Amino acid sequence: MKYSIFTRTGRPLSTSDPGSRRTRPSRSRWLSTAAIATTAGLLLSGCGQEQGDSNVIDYWMWDTQQLPAYQECADLFEKENPQYKVNITQTGWDDYWQRLTAGFLADTGPDVFVNHVSRYPQYADLEVLMPLDEQEATAGQEESEYAEGLMDIWTGADGHQYGSPKDWDTIALFYNDTELKEAGVTPDELGNLKWNPQDGGSFEDMVAHLTVDENGVRGDEPGFDKDNVAVYGLGLSDPGGGNSGQGQWGPFANGAGWEATDQPLWGTEYNYDDPALHETLDWYFGLSDKGYMPKYGQFNQDDGTLSQLMSGSVAMVADGSWMVPAYAGSEEFDIGTARMPEGPNGTAPTVINGLADSISSDADDPEVAAEWVAFLGSKKCQSVVAEAGVVFPARNDSVARTEEIWTEQGFDTSAFTDPVDEGETFYLPITSHGADVTALTTPAFQEIWSDRPPSGEVLDPINGAINDLFLTEEQ
Repeated sequence: MKYSIFTRTGRPLSTSDPGSRRTRPSRSRWLSTAAIATTAGLLLSGCGQEQGDSNVIDYWMWDTQQLPAYQECADLFEKENPQYKVNITQTGWDDYWQRLTAGFLADTGPDVFVNHVSRYPQYADLEVLMPLDEQEATAGQEESEYAEGLMDIWTGADGHQYGSPKDWDTIALFYNDTELKEAGVTPDELGNLKWNPQDGGSFEDMVAHLTVDENGVRGDEPGFDKDNVAVYGLGLSDPGGGNSGQGQWGPFANGAGWEATDQPLWGTEYNYDDPALHETLDWYFGLSDKGYMPKYGQFNQDDGTLSQLMSGSVAMVADGSWMVPAYAGSEEFDIGTARMPEGPNGTAPTVINGLADSISSDADDPEVAAEWVAFLGSKKCQSVVAEAGVVFPARNDSVARTEEIWTEQGFDTSAFTDPVDEGETFYLPITSHGADVTALTTPAFQEIWSDRPPSGEVLDPINGAINDLFLTEEQ
């Protein structure tokens, strides 16, 4: 099966004219201010390995679940190329990016590393990434071999490719099957819901029905006590959802017609002032006011929706396909998946993301690093990743095996793949100034959830400040 990740709007995929690329910020200035402040401790503790041996490929990643599969890929690569050695370093998500920045600063970073779309635009602007299309081993990667659109995500504003696709993921609902049965709800009913910002539609009705107070009264029954809830209908953790609401409000807002930027890729204007977004957020976080969803601070935010669902504190959560193996570990009850609800515009969209392998511009031997990257994207390695059953591999010829494994575990993979097949997906924001946008929006969305002011009052002025960044850049 060949998967398409084009957005439902038929977005253009052209990139900017390389000759008109905007002026890049100074790499040395960036690495000598905030970066030093946040990474000095890591540098002093010797977080990186000094470079120098071009036959040793340092490969960094953050996901512990994927580490065994990629170690197997490294073993296969070394068997075919005995002159090379691959050293894999795994670091947790938060420390990973600090350590990577420290590596760029002190020339102690990796040759190859797993990259994220929320980070790579800044790295590309700062010229710390090696264009893969300029390396012999990776220049010939065939776009058709990967899920449609993945190569476009990793094509920079200058037309160069900065990442080799490794996997992709979408968002769906994970539910506690026991709670559904006690509520008299079937999985098919859960997967065919609709919502709107006025009254929440059948989706809010379902969330209310799955909510149970400490006296056993459901959220849609008389006498429900919203201040003493035993099981929330919908879980929520990450404060505010970052700049895109990936596993939170993002799919709802997109289903109401909101687009984060003026272009799906490399936009120069954000739309946080869109009334469709404001209405969505006011409705979404308003579920907390009704007692159907946790209030801000109700749970330890570091625990995440996984622990909320696994502990029986919530009936369902929205989460990514990369979390399937974690939810499959439930021993107390069965966990299933269902598609996100249909929005006012008649679609049931989900955000799609794709990780990739990038080469550092400081790699000891870029061509050697490119050979490893090419192997990571090959059928031989991607088949290993598929067999691990952790994520959807980027290659079209490897996805089916992961689907088989997850189906055997009782998970309906169509909740993740149908939106992809139907073109009802959208991207995380991929623009310049990503770090600045995140710094401005994260506390704003957190405030909307915690203090519940009208979303427009919080986001409109911030949106203006964000768009000013692009205006300043063009002057």
